[in-house]
Amino acid sequence: MSDLEIMTVFDRKLVREHRERAAQNWPDFDFLHKEVALRLCDRLDDVIRDFPLALDIGCHGGEVAHVLENYPKVKQVIQCDLSEKMIKRAGEHQALSLVADEEFLPFAPNSFDLIVSNLSLHWTNDLPGALLQINRCLKPDGLFIGTMFGIETLRELRQCLGQAEMDVDGGMSPRISPFADVRDAGMLLQRAGFTLPVVDADALDVRYENPMKLLKDLKGMGENNKVLERRKNFTKRALIFSAMQKYMEEFTGDDGRVPATFQVMFMTAWKDDPSQQKPLKPGAGSSADTQKLADALGVAEHILTGKEQ
Repeated sequence: MSDLEIMTVFDRKLVREHRERAAQNWPDFDFLHKEVALRLCDRLDDVIRDFPLALDIGCHGGEVAHVLENYPKVKQVIQCDLSEKMIKRAGEHQALSLVADEEFLPFAPNSFDLIVSNLSLHWTNDLPGALLQINRCLKPDGLFIGTMFGIETLRELRQCLGQAEMDVDGGMSPRISPFADVRDAGMLLQRAGFTLPVVDADALDVRYENPMKLLKDLKGMGENNKVLERRKNFTKRALIFSAMQKYMEEFTGDDGRVPATFQVMFMTAWKDDPSQQKPLKPGAGSSADTQKLADALGVAEHILTGKEQ
């Protein structure tokens, strides 16, 4: 496949429809997006600079903008989302809002000091193209922070659905979205022209009374299946019953509840600028006049531990 070809995996019309439906009762299902928005914005605590204008791509109900209201370094936020109904919810916060597709950003080059995206980019068919557009919209030395679900997300449900489908139908079909891994995300950031990319992952373990409540939450969040090659007919009751039974049998903990893993990848990268510190040549690390990278970027120096990189 050439770089000009785009693999169409997701039904983007269905992405919009599911998000429109989720907007109706969003406050009942936004717990995961709120938690990840807090963790995303925590990344700004170590950055010693102001961001006069920020863009939130795929803003859902405005969770990031709500957190950024407490960050004086971010002066103004513009929100965009594929869903008009979500935009109406997001507009309740002190931020400008408009309907826009993550795959076709309607913004001029070099417009924003900061761009964020919270749990939205994993539904794009052309993730490399979306990252290229984000890079284009950033000002030189602008910062991008994005989150999306990683490959370990819903591993328990994926396993049980696969086993049940083999038992009931004698074969498997894509019922859960394919997700990228940490290494893929880092390579895509570099390919999009970003500098100093860092990707790490957190595993959020949500525990449920039973797996049917997980399915209800996924639908309420608009995170249910949108893969084009999914089976279009109604799922058999026997298949769902078998999958839920296997889930309970294999994953019920001592507390009587079942876990659902949500692996969230955090992507941080900068748009290239001549003022940024460049990688040292081999053997140059011991030079007395070498400047620390953290000093050049205006951030606090720290060591990451206990996370994938």
